[in-house]
Amino acid sequence: MKTRLIAVGMLTAAACHPLKKEEAAATIHPQGDTIILPAGSPLQQKLSIQEVRSAPYSRQLSTAGTVRAIPTQYAEIAPPFQGRVTRSFLYLGMKTQPGTPLFEISSPDFIAAQKVFFQEKTQLQQAERTWKRQQDLLANGVGTQKDLEEAQTAYEVEKKEYENAVMAIRIFKASPDQLSLGQPLVVRAPLAGEVIDNKVVMGQFIKDDAAGVATVADLSAVWIAGQVKEKDIRFIRTGNECNIDVMALPGVLLKGKVYHINAVVDEDTRSVSVLIAVPNPGYALKPGMYVTVHFTDQPVSALQIPATALLQANDAPYVFVAVAAGRFVKRTVTINGNNNNNVVVTAGLQPREKIVSEGGFYLPAIK
Repeated sequence: MKTRLIAVGMLTAAACHPLKKEEAAATIHPQGDTIILPAGSPLQQKLSIQEVRSAPYSRQLSTAGTVRAIPTQYAEIAPPFQGRVTRSFLYLGMKTQPGTPLFEISSPDFIAAQKVFFQEKTQLQQAERTWKRQQDLLANGVGTQKDLEEAQTAYEVEKKEYENAVMAIRIFKASPDQLSLGQPLVVRAPLAGEVIDNKVVMGQFIKDDAAGVATVADLSAVWIAGQVKEKDIRFIRTGNECNIDVMALPGVLLKGKVYHINAVVDEDTRSVSVLIAVPNPGYALKPGMYVTVHFTDQPVSALQIPATALLQANDAPYVFVAVAAGRFVKRTVTINGNNNNNVVVTAGLQPREKIVSEGGFYLPAIK
């Protein structure tokens, strides 16, 4: 589309600088695809000649994308065991660290685990005292080896049962050393971040299979999921830099890097999801936002010519190659991409060939 617009612009320019028919006929001698201008032709002054050269070129590709929270920095909070909410510390925007208390619930499962813990702790202490007493009795000649061995075995069994009870308490994210019988279960934040959703209601009963009642997320960095068509995925590489336009932030251009390229093609859209890691220090990017991602490939050397050199006829772009003084050959070219005011040529020209870079529209103006 850009190529056609360029050609139309050139033809418009030609209309603004008309030549008299008699003058043009006297200065243009077409021979097939070759046009010859005799020495002294006034058209010579209207043509600019430039040598074809290679220059660095980075292929660009644009696609739609959406903002996502990074899974490892996002957590939906739900207690692992059922219970009734007795206290809440939650509020939207609350900053958290790993272990920050969020709310308390009275959990029958937690109470049962506490009872088992304190029971096993008492039995372990009793078994330890019995074992030490048998050691003292044997040392003073009034005990037997059999009684000592039985006491030691009982102690080791109780120790194992106590360790199991401690592990049961730790499942609730509670500390056995700071435990008191009947205390509520404290649900804590698993990561550093901010409370972005809170559905906790005082007195509500939460089942163990309930959905999350609160959400904690660290949005200082986010992912953007861009959808790249399968025919273009070969141009995307991990680590490539991207520019991102956000509809909600007009005039702001953000930068990110390709973090991951999905290994599977979506069969419905025939596209591949590409994740871009983007810093988000001001939390301007919010999960769910729509964005436009501009991918930029690694620069490669490519033949480039000024856009003003390109002409169009029957949907086939062409240029005029200056093969000698006053002698120009019409040459069809294949283009693939734009680079500022230049176009990339992939076929039809060779390095160091000379072309008409400006004014070429004068040459085919008279048939």
